[in-house]
Amino acid sequence: MRECYLGIDVGSISTKGVIIDKSNEILSSCYLWTEGNPMDAVKRVINELRRKTEEKNILILGIGVTGSARKLIGRMIGANMVRNEITAHAVGTLSIFPEVRTIIEIGGQDSKIIILEDGIVMDYAMNTLCAAGTGAFLSSQAKRLGVDIEDFGDIAVKSGNPVKVAARCTVFAESDLVHKAQSGYKKEDIIAGLCNAIANNYLNNVARGKKIKAPIVFQGGVSKNKGVVKAFERTLNEKIHVDERGHLMGALGIAILSKESDLSEPFSFQITDMKFETKGYECMNCPNNCEIVCIYKNEDIIDVMGNKCERGLEQFYK
Repeated sequence: MRECYLGIDVGSISTKGVIIDKSNEILSSCYLWTEGNPMDAVKRVINELRRKTEEKNILILGIGVTGSARKLIGRMIGANMVRNEITAHAVGTLSIFPEVRTIIEIGGQDSKIIILEDGIVMDYAMNTLCAAGTGAFLSSQAKRLGVDIEDFGDIAVKSGNPVKVAARCTVFAESDLVHKAQSGYKKEDIIAGLCNAIANNYLNNVARGKKIKAPIVFQGGVSKNKGVVKAFERTLNEKIHVDERGHLMGALGIAILSKESDLSEPFSFQITDMKFETKGYECMNCPNNCEIVCIYKNEDIIDVMGNKCERGLEQFYK
């Protein structure tokens, strides 16, 4: 059987999964919306990966999980590797662009910058609570303009005179957008202006104080937008590299880390047939009043999270 590794990136907007072999080749991948239910999203990703590889005679030797819900999902499916998004994205990107020095990542709700030197993460930063300048922001503006988000970038690159759009705040950006539309500006110029605003917002906030050096790799869902790529290239005066697998870098990176781990944990796709559930309650056994989260598999408790002292576990592990 072909020995392989599974990587899952569980985000607030989307969940990604890949299966790689020992040479880091992606045998199959899956990208779908999380829809507010990370456990169900992971099940759907795993089922899709199983469907795509059922004739390839593979054996999953390890599974890695990253993303905002990594701890919950990692414990749920028994992952042998759980790491943060910065590490996973860096490893995944380095496997394709070994010389990369700057990673620009803009996803559905999160943005980040990763600075590397000789393949080592030296610095990083993430966006604040505001979602201005992310994929969700672009999607909402596309809907407001009556444009399919898939066509957003193609329309933007046709502009010969992008308008200036204030995008440091979602509320102000929407107000400015309405004003520009009512003033008679061409739709392609407004869309190009939004793309420029995304790049400027990122550079002035997420990348503030960071020294951006080439080679630069742009990834995340927004990297598919030609208008935003063009805006970054014009502003930075550098070539921006975008890989067609850029949206999978977190999943690829954590799969590689799982492979490189000394911990081998054979994985069965049958886990998707099991029932997983989380229940929460407030522990009143001490003044901490911890919010305890219990994870159940087929009605049996498999883990407890959130406790700051042993009293929160007493009733579960007597």
